Amino acid sequence: MSASQDDPLSLFHAWMGEAEKNEINDPNAMSLATVDGEGRPSVRMVLLKGADEAGFVFYTNLESRKGVELAANPFAALCFHWKSLRRQIRVEGRTQPVTDAEADSYFASRARTSQIGAWASIQSRPLNGRFELEKRIAEYTARFGIGAVPRPPHWSGFRLVPDRMEFWQDKPFRLHDRFIFTKEDGAWTRRHLFP
Repeated sequence: MSASQDDPLSLFHAWMGEAEKNEINDPNAMSLATVDGEGRPSVRMVLLKGADEAGFVFYTNLESRKGVELAANPFAALCFHWKSLRRQIRVEGRTQPVTDAEADSYFASRARTSQIGAWASIQSRPLNGRFELEKRIAEYTARFGIGAVPRPPHWSGFRLVPDRMEFWQDKPFRLHDRFIFTKEDGAWTRRHLFP
């Protein structure tokens, strides 16, 4: 662990900084776990787009499976795994929608092709073939021409507000370092865990 052992967000940023220097692809990739109305878990990879005192931010189609599941049950978990560093961070908490201003700002920063894709993809729904998607992309490309592409009403972001964060560092003989931070009454408590 680093000098910022009592502040999980500072420690997260320190580890993320090392990942950004060492991971070949997508150091901000994280698995996102949600559950449906029957309690069935679902996990997929998404990209972290911001992390601060307010929480961990990612964006998606609100009508996708994850969007629907988070609307029904806002609790979720994230997992960052940096194989080259032999480290992992798990984050748990309640999600909340980002503001429209935040979503608009991030959407405007995306590549135009990604903006068109957000309109064209009916995410998580059956696709009859690649041609159907390409046709929708062509339709929305023509619709917006050379003008600005507005954010679709079904596309926004979530902020996971953590109440648990676990840091795992690989050590020889599987005697790993594990620390868990839990937040109660606005304050973080750190505990060392058996590997």
